[in-house]
Amino acid sequence: MRTAEEYKADLYKMKPNVYIRGKRVSRNSTELSGGLNVISKTFELVDHEYFKDLLTAHSHLTGKKINRFTHINQSVEDLMKKQELTRKICRLVGGCIQRCMGCDAINGLAVATYYCDQEHGTDYYRRFVEYVKDFQERDFVAACAQTDVKGDRSKRPHEQDDPDMYVRVVEKRSDGIVVRGAKNCITMAAIADEILVVPTRAMTEKDKDYSVAFAVPADADGIKIVSRTTKLRAPEGFEMPQSEIGDDENLIIFDDVFVPWERVFICEENRYATLAAHLFALFHRHSYTGCKPASTDIMIGFGALISDFNGVYDRPNVRERLVELAATAELVYAAGVASAIFGRKTPVAFIPNEVYANIGRRHAGLNYYRELEILAELSGGLPACLPFAEDYLNPELRPLIEKYIKRRKDVPAEHVYRCLYGISNILCSSLGGVQAVAGVHGGGSPVMEEIMVWRSYDFEKRKEIAKYLVGILKEIPPP
Repeated sequence: MRTAEEYKADLYKMKPNVYIRGKRVSRNSTELSGGLNVISKTFELVDHEYFKDLLTAHSHLTGKKINRFTHINQSVEDLMKKQELTRKICRLVGGCIQRCMGCDAINGLAVATYYCDQEHGTDYYRRFVEYVKDFQERDFVAACAQTDVKGDRSKRPHEQDDPDMYVRVVEKRSDGIVVRGAKNCITMAAIADEILVVPTRAMTEKDKDYSVAFAVPADADGIKIVSRTTKLRAPEGFEMPQSEIGDDENLIIFDDVFVPWERVFICEENRYATLAAHLFALFHRHSYTGCKPASTDIMIGFGALISDFNGVYDRPNVRERLVELAATAELVYAAGVASAIFGRKTPVAFIPNEVYANIGRRHAGLNYYRELEILAELSGGLPACLPFAEDYLNPELRPLIEKYIKRRKDVPAEHVYRCLYGISNILCSSLGGVQAVAGVHGGGSPVMEEIMVWRSYDFEKRKEIAKYLVGILKEIPPP
């Protein structure tokens, strides 16, 4: 397994194909440092007493000890450890740990490639296994590029006026394929070793050119990564772990990118391209049942802390709001636990239960802005009006700011300022804004979870219950 320093060193050697604010930059750009600090936690904590049993696993392919973010889940225990790990490590970085992208992609592709081979006699799964062995051995960080730019939303991929609105195969050669198109809203692509590409939607027979899944190095020829970065700020002398984190969201342009056959995992098999799209989303929504409760944990912590500092922690209205937050966190987490327990084993991976994973993710997305509303209510307006840390650190101003920000007499004014600063980062910063939108739309908007629940949930059985209770059915319906 790599160290954080080795991960960064490998990134810094990559070709500069990342663009930020109109300039092409290397991956050692300070613009990317916030996201790098987040991902680095997944390397730094592998031997930590709180994480070593969660952050590592044993490969079912090689038997070697590997980072869990490179593991193909094989059991209920694997899914539950992934979920527990995600919640605990996300708490340390103020939100999304980001590395679950590649983990969820390899799990989905393992199943899709296996079943594609069973039906079509292809050898995608063999290729994929060899790729994953290398992926695990080199302890790769991967972004999953799923969301296409989509063009006219009323049209399928093959119906678009511009055929490049979905990533597609433009040439098949003896040694590989050439792809063209773009993927948008892709987290951490600028700080990934690899990009794993899967379709974004169900594909029909007429969408065969778009029915493609593959892996490429993030700096492969023809790839341009246009990155929108956000990072929390803190001046020198006002250090806090929260201010070391950031995020990058990316438009990835595939400008006639060559992919050798050994890295092509689906090509034209539209049914299994659809399955790959579905399974990445499923695994990723299960991951959200770990990370979104962590985000709520953070908001609970700040809401409870500022209420305590204000001297109103035991008031009924405060208690009601904090319990509401706790209920959201634990219901989402419980849905993830149920999804693991009621998941199913395939010959190559253990798959979360679809209904519980989607319901958990939907509940998280629908409640994210409500959670922010509660935190704003508990903290008041000051997070939006707080003096800058540079002003707080000014020797002339600091005594006066501390005098007028003071709350309970037994709580140092600096603690109050730091708490409000942390809340301001959540509610008022550029990163907080990105995280708010991601809280609703990341991993699929609530409407997508509704669609999956509608397709998966047994509503007919519930009709039978109703019919029996009013005498339409005379026999007890099967359980």
